[in-house]
Amino acid sequence: MFGFQKTKETVENPPAPAPQSSWTERLKTGLAKTGSQIGGLFSRRKIDAELLEELETTLLMADCGVEATSWLLEQLQIAVRRDKLETAEQLRDALSALLQQLLAPLEQPLAPETAKPFIIMIAGVNGAGKTTSIGKLARYFQQQGKSVLLAAGDTFRAAARDQLKEWGTRNNVTVISQESGDSAAVIFDAVSAAKARGIDVLLADTAGRLPTQMHLMDEIAKVKRVIQKVQPDAPHEVLLVLDANIGQNAIQQVKAFDKSIGVTGLAITKLDGSAKGGVLAAIARQCPKPVRFIGIGEGIDDLRPFVAREFVGALLGQPDQK
Repeated sequence: MFGFQKTKETVENPPAPAPQSSWTERLKTGLAKTGSQIGGLFSRRKIDAELLEELETTLLMADCGVEATSWLLEQLQIAVRRDKLETAEQLRDALSALLQQLLAPLEQPLAPETAKPFIIMIAGVNGAGKTTSIGKLARYFQQQGKSVLLAAGDTFRAAARDQLKEWGTRNNVTVISQESGDSAAVIFDAVSAAKARGIDVLLADTAGRLPTQMHLMDEIAKVKRVIQKVQPDAPHEVLLVLDANIGQNAIQQVKAFDKSIGVTGLAITKLDGSAKGGVLAAIARQCPKPVRFIGIGEGIDDLRPFVAREFVGALLGQPDQK
């Protein structure tokens, strides 16, 4: 639409849901591993103690966490008594409403028009899908009519730099990189370039690191300080990429990265490869941060803004609910 899409890219993409498939349907398919566990319980005709007990177990297995699960079960029992619920379908509707209530505060889309360049610093552990997510985000912002620049700030792995350059080629986006040097220097150059070129969105990659690697956590804090030297009000978003497969470990990652660099938003990837989609409920109860994007596939368009109603509907087999 904006001159950035290429037929070649569409051909080269790995097998993905057909273009005509709606995002809602793809989301439902992607969440099938989690949804089959939860949704399968509601084939029963009546609500009884056994059903509630199985639901509790299933929510815990889906990594909703003890706190969120306890809250959901308590509220469901209140609803059963108050509204005289009798069927499993009514219980599913009540659960759907509660999950939407729980997750709605996390639905806070980015507003990149609030700054130019809008600088997004991206962090996460190795293997979370940072670099791939950057490529998908580049496509997403281009589809919003934004110009994009990428910063290859993962200077520890040459493969990460090469991968980001490949995404840049696919999206027709410039990548600022260095063969040597540290992450802060690369991102410093990228911020300066974005300002000089009038770029709308700068996506700055950083090296993957574990929260227990204190020297690396100190380094990423340095990267943030360097960005602020060039652009005092930046980064405008500190986006933490989380792999849904890690389940409850996501809570510790959010808290650790938040302590070091002040996380302002989350991107949850690989929801289609996990039966732990309930981790969003755990995040909502234990360390609420805006969930900016969720990923449910390998395709370049398979990272989209989080919408609580869509997510819950797909999770419970109710994609068209309002």
